[in-house]
Amino acid sequence: MNEDRGTSKFTEHDIYAKRMYEEYAYVLDYLPTGRDVHDRYGHVVAPTVQTVGESYFTLLELELKPGTSVAMHERLYVGRDRREKVARVLGRITYEELTATAKVELPVMLEELVKRHESRFVEFFNRSQPITPRMHALELLPGIGKKSMWQIVEAREKKPFQSFSDIQARAGISDPVKTITKRIIEELSGESKYRLFIRVA
Repeated sequence: MNEDRGTSKFTEHDIYAKRMYEEYAYVLDYLPTGRDVHDRYGHVVAPTVQTVGESYFTLLELELKPGTSVAMHERLYVGRDRREKVARVLGRITYEELTATAKVELPVMLEELVKRHESRFVEFFNRSQPITPRMHALELLPGIGKKSMWQIVEAREKKPFQSFSDIQARAGISDPVKTITKRIIEELSGESKYRLFIRVA
């Protein structure tokens, strides 16, 4: 009996999650005067950047070190070791807290990240399972209904997908990159209760 026809609780983290925190993040917007920050240091106004994480697409706001310059879409180290440009991670932010510029840049950056990590997302198409008795994880992707879902499942049973172009050719998905990007944005904006690709709070 094929496992795809059964029911199992599925989240993206069952397959991919190996660490809980971002190591790198990409610049979506630069705020020279930052946002007012109240913390243990008192009232602080400092240059900040709004970013999206490389692994879990976590939206983060970072305080930059004095005199630091950054470029749009620049990759910044935000891990626990010595950081070259980041003074500290101010914290996670919501999609609604992104600036207008950051919201425009987010899908552009996400598409690039999806392309860079193609094997990760191809693996999702190969290994995703039902999440309820009536819904498959694949159906959470924009534009994927029952018919398309079964087309994907049947194609991968014959041979696992090797690339996005392979998915396009054999599963009838016109643009897997844009489909995945739209899904990530849905998760970041809180439009879906299921999390396939982003870090769970």
